[in-house]
Amino acid sequence: MSLITADALLTGNRRILAKAITLVESKKDEHRQQAQALLEAVIPYSGKSIRIGITGIPGVGKSTFIEAFGQHLVSIGKKVAVLAVDPSSPIAGGSILGDKTRMEYLSRLENAFIRPSPSEGSLGGVAHKTRESMILCEAAGYDVILVETVGVGQSEYEVASMVDFFLVLMLPNAGDELQGIKKGILELADALVINKSDGESLNLAQQTQQHYQNAFHLLKPSSFWSPQVLKCSALENQGINSVWEMITDYTNQAIEHNYFHDKRARQNAQWMKKLMLELVELRMKQNPEISRKLDEYTSKVTEGSMTPYLAAKSIVDLL
Repeated sequence: MSLITADALLTGNRRILAKAITLVESKKDEHRQQAQALLEAVIPYSGKSIRIGITGIPGVGKSTFIEAFGQHLVSIGKKVAVLAVDPSSPIAGGSILGDKTRMEYLSRLENAFIRPSPSEGSLGGVAHKTRESMILCEAAGYDVILVETVGVGQSEYEVASMVDFFLVLMLPNAGDELQGIKKGILELADALVINKSDGESLNLAQQTQQHYQNAFHLLKPSSFWSPQVLKCSALENQGINSVWEMITDYTNQAIEHNYFHDKRARQNAQWMKKLMLELVELRMKQNPEISRKLDEYTSKVTEGSMTPYLAAKSIVDLL
């Protein structure tokens, strides 16, 4: 892989950005070192975007919404990057990576960049290197970064911990109280957007909106912001502008209350701790003595002749 310089990335060239993300995602040691050097060089040019996490159960119309939303943002002069996390197969390790075909109109726009990333089995399906990819996109001049999750398991919690605004898409189905999404999602969401609010579903969408507004009233807002519930139809391109106006309003208030930068700082500290644990795990895997002992202790634990705690402690002590 040819060396990618910070200057080349700062030009905003999409091909160079794609190569830089590939470098960051590489598992080779030499590529990891190059990637870290590149990130170190471009960090001063990052941090100027709005990072928006988008989740929702399968079938809610995430791709259609992101395409309509992205096109709207480009039309008002924004540069938009979409980091779409595809579920990897836990067996074969492959993933679908079909987002460019699902967002064909958006992918053709000069000021849009779509990057599907395999989740590689990392917690909740969030691509392992999504945070680094966001920094690269910001350095390449993207104003809005949309992170789409697979909408299953722990992914909501993972994405909420790396974005400025967390948006949950819902279906107009008032009877189904939480539509398969955990109740904790209400505490994470900065907004719920009821997609497919059109045609015969319009009345149902209004009932659903009322239902969730009532649910939010029961939760005391933990900050300056009270989560909002909006309706939209990505297919008919209705209500998309209102979603962006709401996010802009949130961002302005967050900056005014010194919340925006504080939240990013907290996220960076959490990220550092997570990376620290990953590096310790990597160091352990690379240690030949630990590899030998790991098999021995695993056998003892399975046989019941050693407690899992004692085995784990003995392995960590070898470091």
